[in-house]
Amino acid sequence: MAVIYTWEIPTMNAHIQSEGQENVIYTVHYRYVGTEESDDITYTGTIIGTENYTYLEGDPFTPYSNTEEFQNIVVGWLEGSLDIPTMQTKILANIQSQITPINEDLVFTWYN
Repeated sequence: MAVIYTWEIPTMNAHIQSEGQENVIYTVHYRYVGTEESDDITYTGTIIGTENYTYLEGDPFTPYSNTEEFQNIVVGWLEGSLDIPTMQTKILANIQSQITPINEDLVFTWYN
């Protein structure tokens, strides 16, 4: 199957007031998650990060709203400022290494 990619945005930092606007977001905390099923097992790879933004008075401004519509706007910001193809390549490599490992951990059993 193909990898399915989704965004999770757990937190956004905002200035209470800035440049004549309220709740001006300056940092978006994100998780970009890829999942793939193989042999009835779901494998997941995640990239976690933050992206900073600067609002200048006069720029187009969308007021914060606790809605999926506003989340889609924020995802648009992320997709416009991050290297999505590289992120997808890294997630895919992580998932493939889970499906077909090339390394393993060895331990001394008397420590466990």
